[in-house]
Amino acid sequence: MPGAATPPKPMLRALAGEAVWPPPMWLMRQAGRYLPEYREVRAQAGDFIALCTSPELAAEVTIQPIRRYGMDGAILFSDILMVPWALGQPLRFAEGEGPVLQPVRDAAAIGALDPSVCRANAAPILETVRLVRAALDAHAQKTTLIGFAGSPWTVACYMVEGHGSRDWATVRGLAYADPALFGTLIRTLVTATTDYLLGQLEAGAEALMLFDSWAGSLPPSQFRRWVIEPTGQIVRNIRKVNTTVPIIGFPRLAGPLLAEYAQRTGVQALGVDTTMDLRWAAQAVAPSQALQGNLDPQALVAGGMALETEARSILGAMRGRPYIFNLGHGIEKVTPPEHVSALVRLVRAG
Repeated sequence: MPGAATPPKPMLRALAGEAVWPPPMWLMRQAGRYLPEYREVRAQAGDFIALCTSPELAAEVTIQPIRRYGMDGAILFSDILMVPWALGQPLRFAEGEGPVLQPVRDAAAIGALDPSVCRANAAPILETVRLVRAALDAHAQKTTLIGFAGSPWTVACYMVEGHGSRDWATVRGLAYADPALFGTLIRTLVTATTDYLLGQLEAGAEALMLFDSWAGSLPPSQFRRWVIEPTGQIVRNIRKVNTTVPIIGFPRLAGPLLAEYAQRTGVQALGVDTTMDLRWAAQAVAPSQALQGNLDPQALVAGGMALETEARSILGAMRGRPYIFNLGHGIEKVTPPEHVSALVRLVRAG
């Protein structure tokens, strides 16, 4: 009808507390190594940091799964460790080894991190956001652009350890042994992350997500101090500037602490990991808070009846409440793209 208002985007409706059905969907790491078109661009870029800081290439890989699958969410192609990189911490991604950083473990190293330069150093990433938003506005008007960052605890894990870890013993030890020093690092990350996310909003992001992948490595007292409090501070900082942007929190492996996280951080929506019972999560958080998740990525790798059974179970549990279909962790690089197509058909059928 001429002059009719454009219908709100399905994902934004769900984030606003509406029980949209069929539910909107996107997948964590939906732009990545399982897609042949991604591998072509990755080879063209050279190394991973070059890809993250080449706006045209990063925008292209952000849009690839939208083009292929018509997802309701397009998440900025970047990495949670681009914040320490923008703060001045040396970072490289070693093939087969993952991220390698020069560890920050003392007052001098932490004091050398400069939040005031973070947004300027991240300028190429913010340009990617602008390019993606323009492309979505032109060709995928129902797709929501999601900006993101790592939450301070998870980013600090890598910054202190210098690499991935099974148990994060060094960073956990520092948080216990010198909470004042560790708190300085966390406050630095709260400041930098806030500014980085506000930059993404200004560039065109329509929703934000905070990934706390290693939240589950902490006992309750430390979880409250280093996961809930800093995340809540970032949310409050953003709310001083933008009162309406929806924010999704993903405290992976939070278990029963999800309810306290949901209540105290101020996020609109909760990412739910694979280990959590969605029906329990629905009872634990406010009815207006959207849930997002939590299909096992290995079910997507397996495909067939296993995928259909798991997806149908999730859909049955979530019907009638605000919900966004997603995985409970990032998509695996061995996932056949046709399995993703099958999942999209299943979810679209409700």
